[in-house]
Amino acid sequence: MPAKDHPPPPVQTLTSGMLLQAYAAGIFPMAEQRDSADIHWIDPLRRGVIPLDRFHISRSLRRRMVRGQYQLRFDHDFAATVMACADRPETWINDTIHDLYLDLHRMGHAHSAEIWDGPDLIGGVFGISLNAAFFGESMFSRRTDTSKMALAYLVQRLRAGGFVLFDTQFITPHLASLGAVEIPRATYRDLLRQALLKHADFNAQGLGSSPFDVVTQRNSQTS
Repeated sequence: MPAKDHPPPPVQTLTSGMLLQAYAAGIFPMAEQRDSADIHWIDPLRRGVIPLDRFHISRSLRRRMVRGQYQLRFDHDFAATVMACADRPETWINDTIHDLYLDLHRMGHAHSAEIWDGPDLIGGVFGISLNAAFFGESMFSRRTDTSKMALAYLVQRLRAGGFVLFDTQFITPHLASLGAVEIPRATYRDLLRQALLKHADFNAQGLGSSPFDVVTQRNSQTS
């Protein structure tokens, strides 16, 4: 987050086009809380990223995935995935940001990886795609490890589609356990510039990979 003595200015009016321009410039919006009207531009000094060739799948996650007691879907219910991510006591997704994500999804710039158990959405992750950069926004679990499963499938899809940058914005112990690292702002912006010069296709892989394909993907780590 930005330094407390230099809070970012609130965003007065935000459109989907402005949001894409902000991501391309290396910044992103957040609200203080769900019912806050103000939205702030965030530009961290250190940025979280997941190197796509170093995503970490633990043995326990591997076992859970190969059991296959769930269904993987991409963009099946993007709106429900965003709502599930915001369904917590503290969230930075207010109504304005929520609606803008739905706009970007309709434009083909926002995607979700979802884990289902029959009719129940039990885990997922969503983010924004722009050229060969993907900006992970939020994830949730309603069963053990389902957000990690969704993230593993998302990483495989990004690799297959030619993405070169997976931005997680910040890093948490949860993300670090999956291979996320922190890099300086300047390094991040160099990687972003390179990614914006390349083309990637989120739908290049079709419906998706099997659990075996994901857990055995080249360069994945296991422990």
